[in-house]
Amino acid sequence: MLKIAPSILSADFARLGSEIEEIKKAGADYVHFDVMDGQFVPNISIGIPVLKSVRKSTDMFIDVHLMIDRPVRYAKQFCQAGADLVNFHVEADSEENIMEAIRIAKDLGKKTGVTIKPKTPASAIEPFLPYVDLVLVMTVEPGFGGQSFMADQLPKIEAVKALIDKINPGCELEVDGGIDANTAASVKKAGANVLVAGSAVFGKADRAAAVKSIREA
Repeated sequence: MLKIAPSILSADFARLGSEIEEIKKAGADYVHFDVMDGQFVPNISIGIPVLKSVRKSTDMFIDVHLMIDRPVRYAKQFCQAGADLVNFHVEADSEENIMEAIRIAKDLGKKTGVTIKPKTPASAIEPFLPYVDLVLVMTVEPGFGGQSFMADQLPKIEAVKALIDKINPGCELEVDGGIDANTAASVKKAGANVLVAGSAVFGKADRAAAVKSIREA
């Protein structure tokens, strides 16, 4: 089943609780929660206190995307703050430490994912694939919202889907970056079943129509 995960990076933070309630009513499936540290990526966004507040305000599934250096340091805290799934960039640390971050989250009863940036090959997910619930392929360079979709990532999405089918068929395939009603169809065709959309949902007055247009693209 296709799932839509609006990124709150594009929401109005002055009314974040209401914004999340609106996307829930609009039919969104996940809340995508982007965390940036100014080290792994050049921007800084939000963190644990905001996650705690969001957790108190919604029962939606919260998909936390950690764009941070050495995420093993904070895996426990983000799980305890209310994440339902915590997503770790394979480029952010050693294979051993990413595995440890996955173990910490699993031991706390959370789902886990790994993420790859545009220049990272599909093969980089293989060591982690048996242990995760989701793989996220970035179709923009992580760190900023509102970027244009990188169509040259479509073959990699297909390659990741092939690895998932071979190694862990129950794993979800999420795509994040420039997703809207125009780009969603090719991403779905490549094998993705979770689509992250920021401005394409939060930037529209009619959120229900925006979610529907992406889902039905």
